[in-house]
Amino acid sequence: MQLKAIILNLIYAMVGGFVTLFFMYMGYKIFDKLTRFDTSDELKKDNRAVGMVVLGIFVGVGVAVGLVVGLGLN
Repeated sequence: MQLKAIILNLIYAMVGGFVTLFFMYMGYKIFDKLTRFDTSDELKKDNRAVGMVVLGIFVGVGVAVGLVVGLGLN
């Protein structure tokens, strides 16, 4: 019984990790569509302000989805 719970939690954590990465990607793409400039080009130009905003998006989405996944573990 204990091994079943461990395997179930491992699978749930892996799925949660992929969901987190997906939401981070979608957050980046939505930010890219909402702004007048191309985010990728600005990052290539070493625009640190855009980099900090993208960092904020990744951290925010990661924390939010991570909490949901963490609360769902047994």
